[in-house]
Amino acid sequence: MIDQAVAELTAVVGLRGACAAVGEAQARWYRRHRQSPLPSGPEQVSTPQPRALSEVERKELRRVLNSEEFVDEAPATVYAKLLDQGVYLASVPTMYRVLRDHGEVHERRRQATHPAAKKPELLATKPNEVYSWTSPSCSARPSGPGSTCTCLSTSTRGMCRAGCWPTPRTPAWPRRC
Repeated sequence: MIDQAVAELTAVVGLRGACAAVGEAQARWYRRHRQSPLPSGPEQVSTPQPRALSEVERKELRRVLNSEEFVDEAPATVYAKLLDQGVYLASVPTMYRVLRDHGEVHERRRQATHPAAKKPELLATKPNEVYSWTSPSCSARPSGPGSTCTCLSTSTRGMCRAGCWPTPRTPAWPRRC
């Protein structure tokens, strides 16, 4: 309905006036009535870069990068070592490009795998078998500035006993926490 009113008024007051009279935004009207442009000729086929490495050069570069001498080296290091020998195969970014094309851009050294660390478990089968140093919140802890205590706990079949020893400034007393 708005389109019909704009079409009728366009001949009289122009498109801008017609859109303003009907309350239609001019940009919205153009968006709805836009016609796609015609294709601009045949599609261009991308031609390879004339300075790009040939397939033979890429294979040679990959062979050198994966050789025993350079297998654990970064491409920048390989580049520097090859230049010291008087050999130029490719730039550092090209070396990375060749390695990336073959899925070889990652840590190239052999990595040791470590087993998952197990949480230590204290298990006592008889009294005074397991001792561990802890810092629990201790009810028998002496109060006051500079007074601390160290707790030594022993464990016997699920029962836990702890003795608290104060710092040397206070009287010596092991007490239960």
